[in-house]
Amino acid sequence: MHLCNLRSELASASGSRDWGLLRNSSVVIPSDGSILEDCDGGEANGSAEPGGALLGGKVVGGAPLDRLAGLVKWYRFDKLLTPLREGGPGRPAWPPLVLFKALLLQSLYGLSDRESEEALADRLSFRRFVGLSLDDTIPDHTVLNRFRNLLIAEGLVEELFAELDRQLEKAGVMLKRGTMLDATLIEAVSKPSSGERPCSDPDARFGGAKGKGGFTFGYKAHVGVDEGSGLIRTVITTPANVNDTVVADALICGDEKVVWADAAYDTHARRARLRALGQKPRVTRRPNKHHRQLPPRLQLLNKLIARRRAAVETTFATWKNRMHFTAIRYIGLAKASAQVMLAALAFNLRRWAAITP
Repeated sequence: MHLCNLRSELASASGSRDWGLLRNSSVVIPSDGSILEDCDGGEANGSAEPGGALLGGKVVGGAPLDRLAGLVKWYRFDKLLTPLREGGPGRPAWPPLVLFKALLLQSLYGLSDRESEEALADRLSFRRFVGLSLDDTIPDHTVLNRFRNLLIAEGLVEELFAELDRQLEKAGVMLKRGTMLDATLIEAVSKPSSGERPCSDPDARFGGAKGKGGFTFGYKAHVGVDEGSGLIRTVITTPANVNDTVVADALICGDEKVVWADAAYDTHARRARLRALGQKPRVTRRPNKHHRQLPPRLQLLNKLIARRRAAVETTFATWKNRMHFTAIRYIGLAKASAQVMLAALAFNLRRWAAITP
């Protein structure tokens, strides 16, 4: 992958401008860095407690971003990013940890690269979170884009996600009682080919079904969510036409006691394999050509499974309604996978803050 040199580019002086609230669709980012929005993701509710959406209604010990930042051992991430600080072609002149935190803010608030640049210029809480003072210049949108590409080229996105997973486990918030499997379609910003116009994204595909919201051109995010804590333990991105069951086994960590999944994941081989490993396969059963109607016992089992695994839908509702992660902004599977994994990392950060007293 060809990468331009990532060097410091001074932003133009912002002078005394006062932009007030930075708006992104239905998101309103007030000066303390919190998100104010109602539960349905509609218009901002000015009477809501600052930071309620970001931290699930908990605001303890200062501004939401300050509280979130205080939970994380950032020096461990900085250590992983050390290779990017060693100079040479394509290495950033900006501190890599500053740029990484900027990407996290981008995922937390559903911002584009340009919107992230504007927010860093305008929001004191954003500057404080990434480690920039009022006198420091800010990285512009091209710097953020090239740094993301550099993370992908070095294979560091997965390592950064794994580091947060280790910190969550050490903090005792990863319960490991069970893993809930699910997947969601995410539309690509690139349009499918039409007539003589080819598609600019060679990896995006159509996925979905007529009876389930229609077809989506883009990618599919597959996740394994920790039962009880709601934290994302595993995440895999594929083109939208890949069946849920194809990557299911890779989402199972092996240390959980139960695996919860809907009928899309139901195979006799998978159930047998999970039992052999000492794990309970709580997978929704589906009729087949030999048994076109499930017996009452299995129908009751399916209802119980659906009730327990419904919590996994909260993950995708938060992604799309609170974090405004509704589109893959970049072209190609590698960049789409990085965007999804950064969104999962950001989700785990806000979830950690929400479940920590």
